[in-house]
Parts: sequence; structure tokens; C-alpha cells
Amino acid sequence: MTDAGASPASPALRLLLIGPPGAGKGTQAARLSAAYDIPAVSTGDIFRENVKNGTELGVKAKTFMDAGQYVPDALTNDLVRDRLQQPDAADGFLLDGYPRTLQQVEELDDILGVSGTELDAVIVLEADTDEVVRRLLKRSEEQGRSDDTEEVIRKRLDVYAEQTAPLVEVYESRGLVVTVDGLGEIDEVTGRIIAALAAR
Repeated sequence: MTDAGASPASPALRLLLIGPPGAGKGTQAARLSAAYDIPAVSTGDIFRENVKNGTELGVKAKTFMDAGQYVPDALTNDLVRDRLQQPDAADGFLLDGYPRTLQQVEELDDILGVSGTELDAVIVLEADTDEVVRRLLKRSEEQGRSDDTEEVIRKRLDVYAEQTAPLVEVYESRGLVVTVDGLGEIDEVTGRIIAALAAR
């Protein structure tokens, strides 16, 4: 656990960031990575990096991605395990997009247990559903993605809530959850997260 005086200079912070689509998770992950000098570890980035470098795991992942299928849990677990064993993650990391299932929570426990470490905090970004829908509709309009209708977006948000609620419950039972309002100016949200972590 981090001590109560944790600050952006704290060593070996191991964080998990959870938030609905459109809550600015990617932006905050990059900012927290810089603030705490730890790598932001996103499963999407891991997949792309391994595919680009033609690693054995990347070649396997590519076959699923090319077919438009989800990369199976077992392969995702292997990719995350490999990434967290890289030297830059030895002194902390920020996970974004993993774990997504209870089975992956257990796998992450196992990955960290091997090195005798554990998560320090789980940051849950909260955002008003209507505001998130508005944001995502605006984004899809800017990117010309006509398939992102309000109905589709709300369905994605329902699926997110359904899938992540059990994960949040597990981490709440361990006293790790820090809930932060994800709406507002980017700087404000970053400040809220840092303040919430420092108060732990």
C-alpha cells in the first residue's frame, strides 16, 4: 500500500484506471503516467506493439484481430504478463483496459504475486451518462462514424457498467477504490485524481 503522504514523486505506484467510454480515460492515463513517471499500460497498445514487432504473441493476437474477433483471455493475460515484466514497469505502472473480467482480476493477482507486489489503488472515473453520450456523439460526428448512434453508444455504456461493476466490487472489498468525477477540464480531473491518491 502507498503511504498517506503519497505524491506524484511516490516510488513504485501500481495503479488501475477504470472508466466508461468517453470519460477521458486515455487522456488521464497519459497525464498520470507523466505525473508519476510510470508507464501507462493499455491492452490495445500492447496488442499493436507486439503485432508491429512480429513477436510470437503478436502473431497469435493478429490472427484474431484480423478476423474482427476479441483476443482471447488466455492470450491477453500472456501479453499483459509479458508487458509487466519489462524493466520500465518494475517501479510501477498504470493499467488501462485490463482487467476486464473477474478471471482477469485473478490473473493479475497471480502476475503481481510472482513479484511480491500488489495494486496500490484502483481509480474509478465516474461520468454522467447523458454527458458521455453527448461527448461520444460529437466525437463520432467529427470522425465521420455514422455507426455510433445514440442507441449504440448507450448499449456500450450498459455493457461497460454490467461488466465492470463486479470488478469494482472486488477492489472495493480490498479497500483499493478511489472514485473521481471524470467530468470537467482535463487539468481539473488530473488534479482531482492526484489529490485523491495523495489522501489515501
